[in-house]
Amino acid sequence: MLRKLSLTLLSILLLMLGVKPVVAGTIVESVARTGRLVVGTSFDLVPYAYFNQKEELDGYSIDIVKLIQKQLEQELGKTIELDFVEANSVAEIFPKLISGEIDIACNTVFTWERDRHVDFTMRYSLSSIRLLVPAGKASDSFANKKIGVPPATFVKDAMKLSHPQATIVPMATLTEGVEALKAGRVDALAGDSVILEGVKQQIVPPDDYKIFPPSSEKPYGRYGVACIVPENNSTFLNIANYAIAKMMEGYLVGNQESLDIVNKWFGPDGVIEIIDPNLIKEFYEKTIINHEQIPFPN
Repeated sequence: MLRKLSLTLLSILLLMLGVKPVVAGTIVESVARTGRLVVGTSFDLVPYAYFNQKEELDGYSIDIVKLIQKQLEQELGKTIELDFVEANSVAEIFPKLISGEIDIACNTVFTWERDRHVDFTMRYSLSSIRLLVPAGKASDSFANKKIGVPPATFVKDAMKLSHPQATIVPMATLTEGVEALKAGRVDALAGDSVILEGVKQQIVPPDDYKIFPPSSEKPYGRYGVACIVPENNSTFLNIANYAIAKMMEGYLVGNQESLDIVNKWFGPDGVIEIIDPNLIKEFYEKTIINHEQIPFPN
């Protein structure tokens, strides 16, 4: 109880910004009334959420949100529209979520500190902390080198622990970090390995950069990626979790819709090619093992 009542840095920030939780109604009640689900998301985060060549907002997380939308429509018996609001960091997302400006945000990594203020869905992706470095880098040592770090405390902590002699250079956004790496202002860019692979394959010349350590070696850290919703919205959280679990169950039993969603992003012909299908299967199995099996028609 004392831990819940203590003011954390995030709590102080929210108070300074004048952000107050909205308690007038639940998200499901709001969606039922307005017919709209408001989603906070990045617009340039390959492969999770970004504008594709057709200028359509696309990505693995966008597909997850669409599955939640579909489940909401079934539960409420009405058409639900999606509204997307750009939010590129936790610092942008939390005030919007807690104030009620947005209903849900994805691409989010669980931390105990964040869990004190929002509720997390089931993890729908597995990722890790690695580095993006120039392909010609010959040494594994980062002593006296500059490592660009995004605004994520757990990534910064991992770099300080693994490379204590390196200089940590904070980056406000992923785009800023990529530009700094390309210009040589930093020697490496730390971050989510899936996102860094997306940068390598879709944004920079892929032959000019590599991921370190390689996927065959242990990363600096491993974690799941989830969506977050405001606290005290158990009905909406259950609907979101059911949609995510159903996709995972479908992938495991060979449901074509679920296979298409995953393979579109991580398959042999996907947007990025970094995930072994066996790793996906193992992650999905471990994630849903404590939940009731969702039957699929034969």
